[in-house]
Amino acid sequence: MRRPVIAGNWKMNMTSQQARTWVNQFKALVADVSSADIVVCPPHVLLSQVCNDLQGTGFKVGAQNMHWEDEGAYTGETSPAMLKDVGCSHVLLGHSERRALFGETDQHVNKKLHAALNNNITPVLCVGETLEQREQGETEQVCKTQVMAGLAQVSEQLPRVVIAYEPVWAIGTGRTATPEDAQAVIGFIRGLLRENWDTADSVAILYGGSVKPDNIDGLMAQQDIDGVLVGGASLDPQGFARIVKYE
Repeated sequence: MRRPVIAGNWKMNMTSQQARTWVNQFKALVADVSSADIVVCPPHVLLSQVCNDLQGTGFKVGAQNMHWEDEGAYTGETSPAMLKDVGCSHVLLGHSERRALFGETDQHVNKKLHAALNNNITPVLCVGETLEQREQGETEQVCKTQVMAGLAQVSEQLPRVVIAYEPVWAIGTGRTATPEDAQAVIGFIRGLLRENWDTADSVAILYGGSVKPDNIDGLMAQQDIDGVLVGGASLDPQGFARIVKYE
């Protein structure tokens, strides 16, 4: 039985005081939740603070990106060791915004994924198609390419990876794949993993893309959807708490 994962990606939002207020409100709202892994992904400058503020709650903290090298002359970058040092357990890799806006390639993502695994950080591998690719019937091919390239040379460590299917056309647009559409693609990804790894059924696969309190229940009712990666809705502690308490 795969354990659900509910992750919130704050993107480039929140000041230190806003983050502290959010954490205090959220902790009170979900103090009784223990049935899922709850992961909060704040901006890098808030990682240490949020890790400290969530200490002892059982909730986890993830970074939104990282470099694959342990140290070096990489101005503006953050290493896996630095993330571990402040208390991070997860890291988002290959988010569509990183791919589209900052030129990240599948090869970059794969190097980061191995660095995360080597440093005992759970990588959340993000994959998904654009609207143009979807309309041209390329959804499965795009996802296959991104999954297989991102997981290249991964073998026995596969169960430590989380995959997040995020159709680019649904991120921050208010448009959401129907639960059935999300299940179809995530089911395809599950089948792809099964074709290549014996441990495929141990991998949590999440859906992301305009996840909200009013669509979480339908998404989580699907057979192969093990959780969600939430963007804008995670900035509201009450809304995110409702997502965490899906029915």
